Amino acid sequence: MIDLDTIRAIDIHTHAEEPCGCHGDDGYDHLQSTMAEYFRAPWKHPPTVPETAAHYRAQNIAAVIFPVDAERETGYRRYANEEVAEIAAENADVLIPFASIDPWKGKMGVREARRLMRDFGIKGFKFHPTMQGFYPNDRMAYALYEAIEAEGGIALFHTGQTGVGSGMPGGNGMRLKYSNPMYMDDVAVDFPDLRIILAHPSFPWQEEALAVAQHKPNVYIDLSGWSPKYFPEILVRYCNSILKKKVLFGSDWPMIAPERWLNDFEGIDIKDAVRPDILKQNAARLLGLQ
Repeated sequence: MIDLDTIRAIDIHTHAEEPCGCHGDDGYDHLQSTMAEYFRAPWKHPPTVPETAAHYRAQNIAAVIFPVDAERETGYRRYANEEVAEIAAENADVLIPFASIDPWKGKMGVREARRLMRDFGIKGFKFHPTMQGFYPNDRMAYALYEAIEAEGGIALFHTGQTGVGSGMPGGNGMRLKYSNPMYMDDVAVDFPDLRIILAHPSFPWQEEALAVAQHKPNVYIDLSGWSPKYFPEILVRYCNSILKKKVLFGSDWPMIAPERWLNDFEGIDIKDAVRPDILKQNAARLLGLQ
């Protein structure tokens, strides 16, 4: 179990990168190396989940970890949700398991979601509309959201531009339009008991994300994917004021290391009284750890 009294932060946004517990296939190496260059990541090969656990343990940080299932749209094999959950259970002092199910899998995905939450202790699900090729308010995904809501799970959605495919021909087929956070307003209305996290500063739709999070009680924002020194001024202002209980530390590991993010966070104008909430307490409450 995670000891909230001893860890210094909870990273709400980390990735399990190796599909099927083995080496990547079908162009995945090229995608990963291009992303690593985009983020200036320091590694040559993505870390495994046990390596991630060791890194976070050394940093005294807990982490939500998940794969991304985008098999239909990308052709890349997914990392089995069960395997991620099992490794997370072996490292329960630092890892909190989320899963990912491509919403295009329909009823099969709904059954899997229920099983993962009931049998594997999955706390939430990661969606990446740009990689998965769907609008978040598409009714075809609603049965999956309903299952997650019914089991008390969390839905974390990528929003804004993505480093995935950036600089590759045609953006590697990734369409940015799907990740406008305003589509999440419909989801928040239609599933008022579903806890929703809008991932990342949502460039170029930052104000849309802030509006949805301010207006809908069940919507939160994570701060992953960007160094804090590049946060827009309006995001910092909302973090310090009306959204101070609804913003969450996230790194986007392994593209951004948590220690790099935290170091840069020290240099921005966040009130001292607000920092503990952003770094740990807001996530602890959302995840039911306290």
